[in-house]
Amino acid sequence: MTKWYLILGAVAVIGVGVVGYSVGSGRGSAVSAPVVIEGLDGDMERLAELAQGVTKGDENAPVTIIEFGDYQCPGCMMFAQQVKPQVELLLVESGQAQFVFYDFPITSAHPNAFLAARAARCADDQGRFWEYHDNLFRTQPRWSTLANPVGLFEEYARSLDLDDGEFSACLNSDRHAELVTANMQLGEVLGVPSTPTVLIEHGGSARQVEPSFPAIQAYVNELLAPESE
Repeated sequence: MTKWYLILGAVAVIGVGVVGYSVGSGRGSAVSAPVVIEGLDGDMERLAELAQGVTKGDENAPVTIIEFGDYQCPGCMMFAQQVKPQVELLLVESGQAQFVFYDFPITSAHPNAFLAARAARCADDQGRFWEYHDNLFRTQPRWSTLANPVGLFEEYARSLDLDDGEFSACLNSDRHAELVTANMQLGEVLGVPSTPTVLIEHGGSARQVEPSFPAIQAYVNELLAPESE
């Protein structure tokens, strides 16, 4: 949280007033749209606390590679299948970087993206976020066109041997709706223009880079070169 608060403090706050989301479907059903976060009103410290990415790698790594992603976005599917594996193998596993995923469902174009983000967070409650995340991207063409993907998302949970009742209770509720909404608002404040957006953080500042492995690797190398001399 402290890291984001420092970065947010240095940003020309683009989206400080961006709290006008619609309320999702009612309690007891699967909330599939952003919700109103009461009392936020430009409080950057609270936003930094509410927004939560899911991490992979050493938390003490010198560089943090941040993705703002949308599970229904074809470009994000390509990033997840072609770029992220290289990032993990060559930068995260080597200890040079930590990888962090933040939800940024573009609900105006992708009506199932918010629910997919919540589903992945429900899987995270049982310690299987990354497996569920990867499966959502792998099967994107199947669920993205459905009017109601709840049943398919529950099927994916069963395929990972998650507790069926616990997952379904989570998905068919408003759990994690505020978290996903906060992630969206964080992205808007940071000026995220589209998905996938990749930011690389080092030393309390962050820069957007092209979401390709050569661009990510080149900038990480640039950041770490002085430290290796």
